[in-house]
Amino acid sequence: MKAIATFVVLVFFNLVLQAQNSDKTTRIATLLQDKTNLSKLYYPKSVLRFYTKDNMGYTWFEGSNSDQPEIAVLLLGYADQFGLSSSGYHCQELSPEKLMAIIDSKFNDSDERAWLDILMTDALITFINNLHFGKYNPKYTSSDIDAGYINGFCSDDKLSFALSQNDFLRTILEVQPQIHAYKQLQDHLNTLYANDLVNTSQSQIEKIVINMERLRWINTISENYILVNIPSYSLELHTNKIQRDFKVIVGKPSTPSPILESVVTHFTTAPDWKVPQSIFRKEMLPKILKNSKYLTDHHYSIYDRNGNEVTINPARLKEISRNTSSYSVRQSSGCDNALGAVVFRFENTYGIYLHDTSQKQLFNKEERALSHGCVRVEQADKLAKLLLENDRSEDQLPILENAMANYKRKDFVLKQPIPIIITYLTYSIKNGRPVFYKDIYHLDSGLIEKVIANK
Repeated sequence: MKAIATFVVLVFFNLVLQAQNSDKTTRIATLLQDKTNLSKLYYPKSVLRFYTKDNMGYTWFEGSNSDQPEIAVLLLGYADQFGLSSSGYHCQELSPEKLMAIIDSKFNDSDERAWLDILMTDALITFINNLHFGKYNPKYTSSDIDAGYINGFCSDDKLSFALSQNDFLRTILEVQPQIHAYKQLQDHLNTLYANDLVNTSQSQIEKIVINMERLRWINTISENYILVNIPSYSLELHTNKIQRDFKVIVGKPSTPSPILESVVTHFTTAPDWKVPQSIFRKEMLPKILKNSKYLTDHHYSIYDRNGNEVTINPARLKEISRNTSSYSVRQSSGCDNALGAVVFRFENTYGIYLHDTSQKQLFNKEERALSHGCVRVEQADKLAKLLLENDRSEDQLPILENAMANYKRKDFVLKQPIPIIITYLTYSIKNGRPVFYKDIYHLDSGLIEKVIANK
């Protein structure tokens, strides 16, 4: 609240100077000076910025011939058809009857007209933010969003721009995610509402809503991207409006794959594998202590904290077991390497990779939550080739094939890095039909509870 008050102090006097000669604009400015009024808004800073651009003038209720106010009323009234609850948009104060009365100039209380103009602006800004960022975004709070631009997006700017366009509705709806999976869910939801939700259960609607919400958390706007969906054990490569599908293996519930966004910058053939300390300590060391040949049989080597390979004997094993943090394990490249013949590199704080695997038989399983968090991809060689083709680096294909066939280490740097999204969708549209996926990490119930609580 202190931050909002400071913001008001800085901008208000300038606003009043701009508006002091107009009774209408002064009403807006006066109402926005009141801290109690600001506390009733969902995005007070955004509303202040919006009216500053418009010199504190009325936006919705000044007898304009534009149909924008009516469209705005309909958008808010039909928010559920966009996977959003109709609550949270000042719906009690902005009843359709009252709004239409104001629009038709049957409502003469100037102070209340000004206040309802402000509420309408706040409701549209909130609607735009919810369409773009979602209502329960784990990365950004409403205060973060209200502060201004996030990844080039600012809702009050978007609303101002929409009001200047001939197609107000289309411009507003363009703030939604452009990712293919989201468009499919939105089209599917439109069809269900067009058929009056015939044979559609409440649980199905909830699944659609929470998965549209998850897709709104994604920042990617590129037409080219890699999308890994954990519950479906699948990877989609989208390039030039063409989709290629791959099976994947994801993390076990005890070691889940993280939900993240990053960018694949390059991939490496014949990689060695630096074993994570947790795997070394909990899983590998007991096997080494039980069988001294375990290391050589699986092409592992142990190194000290200075990076020097150590010779293994009974005395050294005792030292290692007492002080595992001082040692690390690497597996050399080859057909038995856990990362397989190629690993795709992208920055992330979780230390995970997208990679090939030596255990290709596991792709025959229907349920493939089997890894320590990394994502293993079937036909990784094909994915690598497609990335080079999309990058217009076809001349590198023979080099790639040779490196993979002979386990030669080589980095292939993409001229145009490609976004990678690891997400969690338990409902999607495949070949025009809805598909439910098992909620393997039990993440749906918490999000559904939030949706139900805010109806």
